Amino acid sequence: MPDVIVFDLFGVIARTQTPEAVREIEEIAGVSGAPFWDAYWALRPAYDAGRDAAAYWADVAAALGTGFPDVPALIDADLRSWTNVDERMVSLVHELADGGRTLGLLSNIIADLVPRFEARHEGWLSRFDALTYSCAIGVAKPDPRAYRICAERLGVEPADVLFIDDTERNVLAARETGMAAEVFTGPDQIRALLG
Repeated sequence: MPDVIVFDLFGVIARTQTPEAVREIEEIAGVSGAPFWDAYWALRPAYDAGRDAAAYWADVAAALGTGFPDVPALIDADLRSWTNVDERMVSLVHELADGGRTLGLLSNIIADLVPRFEARHEGWLSRFDALTYSCAIGVAKPDPRAYRICAERLGVEPADVLFIDDTERNVLAARETGMAAEVFTGPDQIRALLG
């Protein structure tokens, strides 16, 4: 198994939005339920690839045929909803780095979230040899270019990488570039893969 491991961030190391965070975002938006979240996710790839926050939320509002009363509060609530982590995975990151593994991060992440996330989690993020953010490279997973850029930043070929993501389409795309890739189920799975 490769000594180079690349992790997705959200849904693997970082937690996804809690039900409480979802409710707060809906309350600020004044819109709830499937139509809101369908628009939120459908328009997210451009935001992940570097689109401005205000423009993203204007696009979401337009898709819903509405306007949002407090876009700055909506941006803040959305950013806060993506900053919690799974401490078991943070421990695993330290364990792997201490064991001499080369670690990379490949995340679809919006530009406004990067400084907030890095400030809160700089300790364990410093254990990564390369942090590859979609907003910084202009492409988001599952675009094959994202995987190639990540491997290049680590100084390896895609075939040298084990990639872990919680989304099957991203795993399949990683495999298409030559990476070994698995859908994330938990830290024990990763230990078993590397054992």
